[in-house]
Amino acid sequence: MKVLMLLDHVFPPDTRVENEIKSLAEAGHEVHIACFHKEGEPLVEKTHYCTICRNPISKFMYKASVGVLKFPFYFNYWRSIVDVLFANEKYDVVHVHDLPLAKVGYEAKCKYGVHFVLDLHENWPVLLQLSKHTNTFLGKLLSSNDQWVRYEREMCGLADKVIVVVDEAKARVCGLGVEPEKVKVVSNTLNLDQFDPIERKEFKTDKFRMLYVGGINYHRGIQYVIQAISLLKKKGVEVHFDLVGDGSYLGDIRRLINELRVQDNVTVHGFKHYTQICDIYEAANVALIPHVKSGHTDNTIPHKIFQYLYAGIPMIVSNCDPLVRIVNETRGGESYRFDHPEELAEIVARLYSHPEQLNNYVLHGRQAVIDKYNWKVDGAKLVGLYEGLA
Repeated sequence: MKVLMLLDHVFPPDTRVENEIKSLAEAGHEVHIACFHKEGEPLVEKTHYCTICRNPISKFMYKASVGVLKFPFYFNYWRSIVDVLFANEKYDVVHVHDLPLAKVGYEAKCKYGVHFVLDLHENWPVLLQLSKHTNTFLGKLLSSNDQWVRYEREMCGLADKVIVVVDEAKARVCGLGVEPEKVKVVSNTLNLDQFDPIERKEFKTDKFRMLYVGGINYHRGIQYVIQAISLLKKKGVEVHFDLVGDGSYLGDIRRLINELRVQDNVTVHGFKHYTQICDIYEAANVALIPHVKSGHTDNTIPHKIFQYLYAGIPMIVSNCDPLVRIVNETRGGESYRFDHPEELAEIVARLYSHPEQLNNYVLHGRQAVIDKYNWKVDGAKLVGLYEGLA
Protein backbone atom coordinates (compact mmCIF):
# COMPACT_ATOMS: atom_id res chain seq x y z
CA MET A 1 0.00 0.00 0.00
CA LYS A 2 0.99 3.62 -0.49
CA VAL A 3 0.90 5.54 2.80
CA LEU A 4 0.73 9.31 3.35
CA MET A 5 1.84 10.33 6.84
CA LEU A 6 0.98 13.78 8.24
CA LEU A 7 3.37 15.20 10.85
CA ASP A 8 3.08 18.78 12.06
CA HIS A 9 6.71 19.44 12.85
CA VAL A 10 10.02 19.15 11.01
CA PHE A 11 11.33 15.71 10.06
CA PRO A 12 13.78 14.22 10.81
CA PRO A 13 14.45 13.77 13.71
CA ASP A 14 11.65 11.78 15.32
CA THR A 15 12.68 8.36 16.58
CA ARG A 16 9.19 6.89 16.71
CA VAL A 17 8.20 8.11 13.25
CA GLU A 18 11.51 6.96 11.77
CA ASN A 19 11.02 3.48 13.24
CA GLU A 20 7.48 3.27 11.90
CA ILE A 21 8.50 4.35 8.42
CA LYS A 22 11.36 1.84 8.29
CA SER A 23 9.14 -1.06 9.41
CA LEU A 24 6.43 -0.24 6.88
CA ALA A 25 8.95 0.18 4.07
CA GLU A 26 10.66 -3.11 4.87
CA ALA A 27 7.22 -4.77 4.79
CA GLY A 28 6.75 -3.53 1.22
CA HIS A 29 4.70 -0.39 1.76
CA GLU A 30 5.59 2.91 0.08
CA VAL A 31 5.65 5.78 2.57
CA HIS A 32 5.41 9.51 1.89
CA ILE A 33 5.49 11.96 4.79
CA ALA A 34 4.26 15.57 4.77
CA CYS A 35 5.87 17.78 7.39
CA PHE A 36 7.19 21.30 7.96
CA HIS A 37 10.12 22.77 6.07
CA LYS A 38 13.31 23.76 7.85
CA GLU A 39 15.69 26.24 6.26
CA GLY A 40 18.47 24.51 4.39
CA GLU A 41 16.54 21.31 3.75
CA PRO A 42 15.09 20.32 0.33
CA LEU A 43 11.34 20.64 -0.14
CA VAL A 44 11.23 17.10 -1.52
CA GLU A 45 13.69 14.45 -0.45
CA LYS A 46 13.75 10.76 -1.38
CA THR A 47 15.46 8.59 1.22
CA HIS A 48 16.02 4.84 1.29
CA TYR A 49 12.74 4.34 3.18
CA CYS A 50 10.42 7.20 2.27
CA THR A 51 9.70 10.40 0.37
CA ILE A 52 9.69 13.54 2.54
CA CYS A 53 7.47 16.40 1.38
CA ARG A 54 8.37 19.53 3.33
CA ASN A 55 6.07 22.54 3.49
CA PRO A 56 6.95 26.13 4.49
CA ILE A 57 4.83 27.56 7.29
CA SER A 58 4.61 31.12 8.62
CA LYS A 59 4.94 31.93 12.31
CA PHE A 60 1.32 33.08 12.34
CA MET A 61 0.07 29.82 10.86
CA TYR A 62 2.17 27.74 13.24
CA LYS A 63 0.87 29.63 16.28
CA ALA A 64 -2.68 29.35 14.95
CA SER A 65 -2.53 25.60 15.56
CA VAL A 66 -3.39 26.06 19.25
CA GLY A 67 -6.75 27.58 18.26
CA VAL A 68 -7.48 25.24 15.37
CA LEU A 69 -10.79 24.02 16.82
CA LYS A 70 -12.12 27.59 16.92
CA PHE A 71 -10.50 29.06 13.80
CA PRO A 72 -9.94 27.05 10.58
CA PHE A 73 -6.69 28.65 9.35
CA TYR A 74 -4.44 25.76 10.36
CA PHE A 75 -6.80 23.10 9.02
CA ASN A 76 -7.06 24.99 5.71
CA TYR A 77 -3.27 25.11 5.45
CA TRP A 78 -3.06 21.30 5.79
CA ARG A 79 -6.10 20.66 3.58
CA SER A 80 -4.34 22.41 0.71
CA ILE A 81 -1.18 20.33 1.27
CA VAL A 82 -3.17 17.08 1.24
CA ASP A 83 -5.08 18.06 -1.89
CA VAL A 84 -1.86 18.83 -3.77
CA LEU A 85 -0.32 15.51 -2.74
CA PHE A 86 -3.41 13.53 -3.76
CA ALA A 87 -3.46 15.36 -7.11
CA ASN A 88 -0.03 13.87 -7.85
CA GLU A 89 -0.20 10.47 -6.12
CA LYS A 90 -2.77 7.79 -5.36
CA TYR A 91 -2.57 6.86 -1.67
CA ASP A 92 -4.27 4.01 0.15
CA VAL A 93 -3.82 5.21 3.76
CA VAL A 94 -3.56 8.55 5.52
CA HIS A 95 -1.60 8.01 8.75
CA VAL A 96 -1.92 11.03 11.07
CA HIS A 97 0.62 11.51 13.86
CA ASP A 98 -1.08 12.92 16.96
CA LEU A 99 -4.49 14.43 17.49
CA PRO A 100 -4.45 17.97 15.97
CA LEU A 101 -4.48 16.87 12.31
CA ALA A 102 -6.99 14.06 12.83
CA LYS A 103 -9.79 16.03 11.15
CA VAL A 104 -7.66 16.52 8.04
CA GLY A 105 -7.01 12.77 7.95
CA TYR A 106 -10.71 11.96 8.30
CA GLU A 107 -11.64 14.43 5.55
CA ALA A 108 -9.09 12.76 3.26
CA LYS A 109 -10.69 9.41 4.05
CA CYS A 110 -14.10 10.73 3.01
CA LYS A 111 -12.90 12.70 -0.03
CA TYR A 112 -10.47 10.17 -1.51
CA GLY A 113 -11.78 6.85 -0.21
CA VAL A 114 -8.66 5.91 1.76
CA HIS A 115 -8.07 4.35 5.17
CA PHE A 116 -7.50 6.70 8.11
CA VAL A 117 -5.03 5.67 10.85
CA LEU A 118 -4.75 7.92 13.92
CA ASP A 119 -1.45 7.55 15.78
CA LEU A 120 -1.76 9.08 19.27
CA HIS A 121 1.68 9.66 20.76
CA GLU A 122 0.23 11.62 23.70
CA ASN A 123 -2.91 12.32 25.70
CA TRP A 124 -3.28 15.56 23.77
CA PRO A 125 -6.16 17.24 25.67
CA VAL A 126 -4.34 16.85 29.00
CA LEU A 127 -1.02 17.88 27.45
CA LEU A 128 -2.60 21.15 26.31
CA GLN A 129 -4.29 21.61 29.67
CA LEU A 130 -0.90 21.41 31.38
CA SER A 131 1.05 23.45 28.83
CA LYS A 132 2.30 26.90 29.72
CA HIS A 133 1.15 28.60 26.51
CA THR A 134 -2.48 27.46 26.88
CA ASN A 135 -2.71 28.80 30.43
CA THR A 136 -2.14 32.41 29.42
CA PHE A 137 -5.14 34.72 28.94
CA LEU A 138 -4.85 34.46 25.14
CA GLY A 139 -4.22 30.72 25.29
CA LYS A 140 -7.42 30.13 27.26
CA LEU A 141 -9.37 32.13 24.68
CA LEU A 142 -7.95 30.12 21.79
CA SER A 143 -7.92 26.64 23.29
CA SER A 144 -10.83 25.05 25.12
CA ASN A 145 -10.07 21.79 26.91
CA ASP A 146 -13.69 20.64 26.63
CA GLN A 147 -13.50 21.10 22.87
CA TRP A 148 -10.33 19.01 22.64
CA VAL A 149 -11.87 16.23 24.73
CA ARG A 150 -14.92 16.10 22.43
CA TYR A 151 -12.71 16.32 19.34
CA GLU A 152 -10.56 13.39 20.49
CA ARG A 153 -13.61 11.22 21.20
CA GLU A 154 -15.08 12.02 17.79
CA MET A 155 -11.86 11.46 15.82
CA CYS A 156 -11.01 8.19 17.57
CA GLY A 157 -14.48 6.96 16.69
CA LEU A 158 -14.11 7.93 13.04
CA ALA A 159 -10.61 6.47 12.50
CA ASP A 160 -10.26 3.01 10.95
CA LYS A 161 -7.45 2.22 13.41
CA VAL A 162 -6.11 4.03 16.48
CA ILE A 163 -2.51 3.52 17.61
CA VAL A 164 -1.43 4.26 21.18
CA VAL A 165 1.91 3.88 22.96
CA VAL A 166 1.01 2.03 26.20
CA ASP A 167 -1.66 -0.28 27.59
CA GLU A 168 -2.89 2.50 29.88
CA ALA A 169 -3.58 4.72 26.86
CA LYS A 170 -5.54 1.93 25.19
CA ALA A 171 -7.73 1.60 28.28
CA ARG A 172 -8.27 5.38 28.26
CA VAL A 173 -9.22 5.49 24.55
CA CYS A 174 -11.55 2.51 24.91
CA GLY A 175 -13.12 4.39 27.80
CA LEU A 176 -14.10 7.05 25.26
CA GLY A 177 -16.34 4.47 23.59
CA VAL A 178 -13.88 3.19 20.95
CA GLU A 179 -14.04 -0.53 20.17
CA PRO A 180 -11.04 -2.33 21.74
CA GLU A 181 -10.30 -4.27 18.54
CA LYS A 182 -9.77 -0.95 16.73
CA VAL A 183 -7.04 0.22 19.15
CA LYS A 184 -3.48 -1.14 18.83
CA VAL A 185 -0.58 -0.61 21.24
CA VAL A 186 2.67 0.16 19.39
CA SER A 187 5.08 1.38 22.04
CA ASN A 188 8.09 3.72 21.97
CA THR A 189 10.55 0.87 22.26
CA LEU A 190 14.19 0.69 21.28
CA ASN A 191 15.49 -0.29 17.87
CA LEU A 192 18.31 -2.61 18.97
CA ASP A 193 20.01 -2.31 15.56
CA GLN A 194 20.70 1.38 16.28
CA PHE A 195 21.82 1.23 19.90
CA ASP A 196 24.89 -0.42 21.39
CA PRO A 197 24.65 -1.52 25.02
CA ILE A 198 27.26 -0.21 27.44
CA GLU A 199 29.72 -2.79 28.68
CA ARG A 200 28.98 -2.19 32.32
CA LYS A 201 31.91 -2.45 34.71
CA GLU A 202 31.59 -2.51 38.48
CA PHE A 203 29.53 0.31 39.94
CA LYS A 204 31.60 2.95 41.70
CA THR A 205 30.60 3.35 45.33
CA ASP A 206 32.68 6.35 46.37
CA LYS A 207 30.11 8.73 44.88
CA PHE A 208 26.64 7.67 43.76
CA ARG A 209 25.95 9.17 40.33
CA MET A 210 22.41 9.85 39.12
CA LEU A 211 21.52 10.71 35.52
CA TYR A 212 18.65 12.58 33.88
CA VAL A 213 18.50 13.26 30.13
CA GLY A 214 15.62 15.13 28.51
CA GLY A 215 13.55 18.29 28.48
CA ILE A 216 13.40 20.47 31.56
CA ASN A 217 10.04 21.91 32.53
CA TYR A 218 7.97 21.81 35.70
CA HIS A 219 6.22 18.59 34.73
CA ARG A 220 9.51 16.67 34.40
CA GLY A 221 9.80 16.72 38.21
CA ILE A 222 13.49 17.74 38.40
CA GLN A 223 12.69 20.08 41.32
CA TYR A 224 11.90 17.10 43.56
CA VAL A 225 15.20 15.44 42.58
CA ILE A 226 17.10 18.54 43.71
CA GLN A 227 15.21 18.48 47.02
CA ALA A 228 16.13 14.80 47.47
CA ILE A 229 19.80 15.61 46.85
CA SER A 230 19.65 18.23 49.59
CA LEU A 231 18.25 15.61 51.99
CA LEU A 232 20.97 13.13 51.02
CA LYS A 233 23.67 15.73 51.52
CA LYS A 234 22.43 16.39 55.04
CA LYS A 235 22.64 12.63 55.72
CA GLY A 236 26.24 12.53 54.49
CA VAL A 237 25.45 10.40 51.41
CA GLU A 238 27.85 11.30 48.60
CA VAL A 239 25.75 11.75 45.45
CA HIS A 240 26.20 13.56 42.16
CA PHE A 241 23.46 14.40 39.70
CA ASP A 242 24.21 14.79 35.97
CA LEU A 243 21.41 16.88 34.48
CA VAL A 244 21.51 16.76 30.68
CA GLY A 245 18.97 18.81 28.76
CA ASP A 246 17.37 22.19 28.38
CA GLY A 247 13.96 23.79 28.71
CA SER A 248 11.83 26.61 30.02
CA TYR A 249 12.22 25.56 33.68
CA LEU A 250 16.02 25.38 33.72
CA GLY A 251 16.36 28.85 35.29
CA ASP A 252 14.11 27.80 38.17
CA ILE A 253 16.14 24.63 38.66
CA ARG A 254 19.39 26.62 38.78
CA ARG A 255 17.89 28.92 41.42
CA LEU A 256 16.77 25.93 43.47
CA ILE A 257 20.24 24.38 43.25
CA ASN A 258 21.73 27.59 44.66
CA GLU A 259 19.02 28.01 47.27
CA LEU A 260 19.55 24.49 48.65
CA ARG A 261 23.34 24.82 48.30
CA VAL A 262 23.87 21.65 46.30
CA GLN A 263 25.99 23.23 43.55
CA ASP A 264 28.81 20.77 44.20
CA ASN A 265 26.41 17.85 43.81
CA VAL A 266 24.83 18.83 40.49
CA THR A 267 26.31 19.34 37.03
CA VAL A 268 24.03 21.05 34.52
CA HIS A 269 25.33 19.95 31.11
CA GLY A 270 22.70 21.61 28.91
CA PHE A 271 21.56 19.94 25.71
CA LYS A 272 23.90 17.30 24.30
CA HIS A 273 23.51 14.63 21.63
CA TYR A 274 23.66 11.04 22.82
CA THR A 275 27.08 10.54 21.22
CA GLN A 276 28.45 13.33 23.41
CA ILE A 277 27.41 11.82 26.73
CA CYS A 278 28.53 8.19 26.51
CA ASP A 279 30.97 8.75 29.38
CA ILE A 280 28.14 10.13 31.54
CA TYR A 281 26.04 7.06 30.77
CA GLU A 282 28.92 4.78 31.69
CA ALA A 283 29.48 6.56 35.02
CA ALA A 284 25.82 6.51 36.10
CA ASN A 285 24.73 4.30 38.98
CA VAL A 286 21.07 4.98 38.19
CA ALA A 287 19.00 6.89 35.64
CA LEU A 288 15.98 8.92 36.73
CA ILE A 289 12.60 9.49 35.11
CA PRO A 290 11.04 11.75 37.78
CA HIS A 291 7.98 12.98 35.86
CA VAL A 292 5.10 14.61 37.69
CA LYS A 293 2.17 12.20 37.74
CA SER A 294 -0.76 13.45 35.63
CA GLY A 295 -3.30 12.33 33.06
CA HIS A 296 -0.58 12.92 30.49
CA THR A 297 2.29 10.98 32.06
CA ASP A 298 -0.07 8.16 33.07
CA ASN A 299 -0.81 7.56 29.36
CA THR A 300 2.53 7.75 27.60
CA ILE A 301 6.04 6.32 27.90
CA PRO A 302 9.41 7.98 27.20
CA HIS A 303 11.67 6.22 24.73
CA LYS A 304 14.58 6.72 27.12
CA ILE A 305 13.35 4.17 29.65
CA PHE A 306 14.16 1.42 27.15
CA GLN A 307 17.50 3.04 26.31
CA TYR A 308 18.47 3.04 29.98
CA LEU A 309 17.39 -0.55 30.58
CA TYR A 310 19.27 -1.82 27.52
CA ALA A 311 22.31 0.29 28.38
CA GLY A 312 22.51 -1.50 31.71
CA ILE A 313 21.57 1.48 33.88
CA PRO A 314 19.20 0.72 36.78
CA MET A 315 16.08 2.87 36.87
CA ILE A 316 14.47 5.03 39.54
CA VAL A 317 11.12 6.31 38.29
CA SER A 318 8.25 8.33 39.67
CA ASN A 319 4.86 6.73 40.19
CA CYS A 320 3.39 7.38 36.73
CA ASP A 321 1.38 4.27 35.88
CA PRO A 322 3.31 3.02 32.80
CA LEU A 323 6.70 3.74 34.41
CA VAL A 324 5.86 1.76 37.55
CA ARG A 325 4.37 -1.11 35.56
CA ILE A 326 7.37 -1.49 33.27
CA VAL A 327 9.99 -1.11 35.99
CA ASN A 328 8.20 -3.69 38.15
CA GLU A 329 7.65 -6.08 35.27
CA THR A 330 11.23 -5.89 34.01
CA ARG A 331 12.68 -5.80 37.54
CA GLY A 332 14.88 -3.02 36.22
CA GLY A 333 14.67 -0.60 39.12
CA GLU A 334 12.48 1.07 41.73
CA SER A 335 9.79 3.74 42.00
CA TYR A 336 8.72 6.50 44.39
CA ARG A 337 5.86 8.99 44.71
CA PHE A 338 6.81 11.86 42.42
CA ASP A 339 6.30 14.66 44.99
CA HIS A 340 7.94 12.85 47.92
CA PRO A 341 11.66 13.64 47.68
CA GLU A 342 12.22 11.87 51.00
CA GLU A 343 11.19 8.58 49.33
CA LEU A 344 13.63 9.15 46.49
CA ALA A 345 16.38 10.00 48.99
CA GLU A 346 15.62 6.81 50.93
CA ILE A 347 15.96 4.65 47.80
CA VAL A 348 19.23 6.28 46.79
CA ALA A 349 20.67 5.98 50.32
CA ARG A 350 19.82 2.27 50.41
CA LEU A 351 21.34 1.57 46.99
CA TYR A 352 24.39 3.61 47.99
CA SER A 353 24.87 1.31 50.97
CA HIS A 354 24.01 -1.88 49.04
CA PRO A 355 25.32 -1.41 45.48
CA GLU A 356 25.11 -5.16 44.84
CA GLN A 357 21.37 -4.65 44.24
CA LEU A 358 22.19 -2.61 41.15
CA ASN A 359 23.64 -5.62 39.32
CA ASN A 360 20.32 -7.46 39.54
CA TYR A 361 18.51 -4.51 38.02
CA VAL A 362 20.99 -4.41 35.13
CA LEU A 363 20.61 -8.10 34.35
CA HIS A 364 16.81 -8.20 34.45
CA GLY A 365 16.23 -4.84 32.74
CA ARG A 366 18.45 -5.52 29.74
CA GLN A 367 17.02 -9.00 29.21
CA ALA A 368 13.46 -7.64 29.23
CA VAL A 369 14.35 -5.25 26.40
CA ILE A 370 16.00 -8.04 24.42
CA ASP A 371 12.98 -10.32 24.88
CA LYS A 372 10.01 -7.94 24.70
CA TYR A 373 10.50 -4.20 24.85
CA ASN A 374 12.19 -3.61 21.50
CA TRP A 375 11.13 -2.24 18.12
CA LYS A 376 11.34 -5.61 16.38
CA VAL A 377 8.31 -6.62 18.46
CA ASP A 378 6.44 -3.32 18.13
CA GLY A 379 7.29 -2.88 14.47
CA ALA A 380 5.68 -6.26 13.81
CA LYS A 381 2.53 -5.03 15.56
CA LEU A 382 2.42 -1.99 13.25
CA VAL A 383 2.91 -4.12 10.15
CA GLY A 384 0.17 -6.46 11.36
CA LEU A 385 -2.19 -3.50 11.72
CA TYR A 386 -1.54 -2.56 8.08
CA GLU A 387 -2.07 -6.14 6.94
CA GLY A 388 -5.48 -5.91 8.60
CA LEU A 389 -6.28 -2.79 6.60
CA ALA A 390 -5.25 -4.43 3.35
